[in-house]
Amino acid sequence: MTDIVAPLDEAGVEATIRAAIADQAPLAIRGSGTRSGLGRPAQAARTLTTERLSGITLLEPSELVVSAKAGTPVAEVEAALAEKGQRLAFEPFDHRALYGTEGEPTIGGLVAANASGPRRVIAGAARDALIGVRLTTGRGETIRSGGRVMKNVTGYDIVKLAAGSHGTIGVITEATFKTLPLTESETTLVLEGLDDDAGVAALCAAMGSPFEVTGAAHLPARDGAAARTCLRLENFESQLRYRSAALVKLLRHSGEVTTLDVEPSRALWRQVGEAATLLGDRSRAVWRVSVAPTRAPGIVTALGPLVAAHFYDWSGGLIWIAVEPSDDAGAGAIRPVVAEARGHATLIRASAAIRAAVDVFEPQAQTLARLTQAVTASFDPAGVLNPGRMHAPRS
Repeated sequence: MTDIVAPLDEAGVEATIRAAIADQAPLAIRGSGTRSGLGRPAQAARTLTTERLSGITLLEPSELVVSAKAGTPVAEVEAALAEKGQRLAFEPFDHRALYGTEGEPTIGGLVAANASGPRRVIAGAARDALIGVRLTTGRGETIRSGGRVMKNVTGYDIVKLAAGSHGTIGVITEATFKTLPLTESETTLVLEGLDDDAGVAALCAAMGSPFEVTGAAHLPARDGAAARTCLRLENFESQLRYRSAALVKLLRHSGEVTTLDVEPSRALWRQVGEAATLLGDRSRAVWRVSVAPTRAPGIVTALGPLVAAHFYDWSGGLIWIAVEPSDDAGAGAIRPVVAEARGHATLIRASAAIRAAVDVFEPQAQTLARLTQAVTASFDPAGVLNPGRMHAPRS
């Protein structure tokens, strides 16, 4: 078991990193550990956790902005925003159901994983709402990037680099997000019985309409239940009546449409946003494939019996695929098919041994790999932060 260090403040984070440099003892970086199965196993003897860096540091409803320290639970931030009639529009993704972990997802972990849910299809990802970070680099120096407003930058856009960096360029100590108002109500339109091609086509037709669809998922038939093609609408109640009717008319050739009221709609999108219950047995390896929506059904067809369970989010632009356990979690079959479709595949869940042996994230071309290494080294020249988390060391 690795030693765990839990600093109380940024000075403690800086001191921990400097000690790691001096001792040549790399650090694994984590929040509360709810996403511990995401990425390759870090090659480190110690763990630095940001759990104790907690608290909302700024909440300005009039400016639609919130800041919080890295260890602050996401639920705490969402509750504080809800009291002011606001929310994080990208619908933070919660990995606990996928990994069977406990604890509370933190703001730092959310940023490090760029953890975005079903509403990303219209609201953008976590990185699109992120407007400021405080980050302690692998030099043991804390830097601040961005602020309380969106603005152009020169040089490194550290805010965007931090999102999805998985702790490899620095330890996030604080993050600032742009927020949006809560909506008054929501409803979900459901078409039943469509196959994958027809379901994704219906999603794309709806997303191409002017009716502001905020969730678009196709859930294939499973365990005796019919396939469901789901389209979420949000806003004022009076608007929803008009937009629902217009969207039903648009989709009239796709089949009969049923409607979910507010609570069933929210329950459905929580299920989509957690993914696990739609993918079956937890022993299965899980992949996320990003691709042009129109190519998504073809990927699933090409993989054939390898696919144990799957569903589509983001209008088909994101495919969740579960495969039965194997020596490479299906990587040898999945990556060529995804590459042919010009997509990207990420191994989201597998054993530590498999994640250490295969590429978890999309393999990089040589030129891009050199660029990635150069950028990472500029922030972490001694290689003490989450070494090996994203890509295996290159000789």
